[in-house]
Amino acid sequence: MSAGSPTPDANIRPSDRRVSARIGAIAESATLAVDAKAKALKAAGRPVIGFGAGEPDFPTPQYIVEAAVAACRDPKNHRYTPAGGLPELKEAIAAKTLRDSGWAVDASQVLVTNGGKQAIYEAFAAILDPGDEVIVPAPYWTTYPESIQLAGGVAVEVAADETTGYKVSVEQLEAARTERTKVLLFVSPSNPTGAVYTRAEVEAVGRWAAEHGLWVLTDEIYEHLVYGDAQFVSLPVAVPQLADKCIVVNGVAKTYAMTGWRVGWVIGPKDVIKAATNLQSHATSNVSNVAQRAALAAVAGDLSAVDEMKTAFDRRRQTIVRMLNEIPGVLCPEPEGAFYAYPSVKAVLGKELRGQRPATSAELATLILDEAEVAVVPGEAFGTPGYLRLSYALGDEDLIEGVTRLQKLLAEAR
Repeated sequence: MSAGSPTPDANIRPSDRRVSARIGAIAESATLAVDAKAKALKAAGRPVIGFGAGEPDFPTPQYIVEAAVAACRDPKNHRYTPAGGLPELKEAIAAKTLRDSGWAVDASQVLVTNGGKQAIYEAFAAILDPGDEVIVPAPYWTTYPESIQLAGGVAVEVAADETTGYKVSVEQLEAARTERTKVLLFVSPSNPTGAVYTRAEVEAVGRWAAEHGLWVLTDEIYEHLVYGDAQFVSLPVAVPQLADKCIVVNGVAKTYAMTGWRVGWVIGPKDVIKAATNLQSHATSNVSNVAQRAALAAVAGDLSAVDEMKTAFDRRRQTIVRMLNEIPGVLCPEPEGAFYAYPSVKAVLGKELRGQRPATSAELATLILDEAEVAVVPGEAFGTPGYLRLSYALGDEDLIEGVTRLQKLLAEAR
């Protein structure tokens, strides 16, 4: 279990425990909870603007939708297919990985999953034994520690802040390593901060992991969303000697505006992929064939639609960072990837605001929703209190209106 997780009470009979200790220790996804609350308030007639969910506001490109329509009409998609994914999709993912990352993999190294979350859990489940430690740089996406815990591992957090661009150093990683350390979680571009490691930084981290015989799970879901001079670098490409102990998770959700289609994948050594496929064969079996056919059209197609979305995200990125940094007490480093801003609000906490003195970023986020009708996710959800995460994957007008409301509200802090 991760640090701070409750342990079963020995005095309680198993038959009296309505929810298992393992599942009872899992927290609700904070980002989905904020998004659900924002949508419920909007449905009730309140003009809430939501910065909570990491979900592109663009529709899925039409050629992908048409591929799904055609798949619905084809009876072969009405039946079970291999649990690990359609063979042609696995081949296309391997080809896409070589095209986009420069990493040559075989289709037998690919497992198609029900979105990135299943990919992450199954990857950890395939390699972790009870008590194995996973080094988790913070701020982290909310699902990582919970997946580690479900897989029997222990998340060991290593914190970075705005002074380092939210990037951890090799020295910090080494300080966290113990004899129980088995895996390093590495994410660039990052959710929630938008941090992107340079090639030199990726190489240094990879060499450190290889030197100590560690596994690395790296999440590349935002690989195409980098801005300015930043460059996405795939870890097993930068450090080839690590490839046999490296697992990559990815998916179509962010790149192709396909969050609701639920198609992700795991790439790794064949024995690990076989083990994870066996797990999936019992957990969910094959991903929806219609969604897989849509994903096939996405990964086999060009990136022109992706480039259009990226241009819009870059424009919004610059706008939100500028506007947030105009707020007294708010400091927002410029994110180089993904579509999130992660401002520090530590200088705002404790000040009087609308008759309250929010002491934590969670309390501040609640006040912002109640008073400004703007939904943001507090830093507590990502392992670093004192921050807010704002997704800028929403329309330009809503973005400007939402941050303007924030500016007006937080300007009152005294």
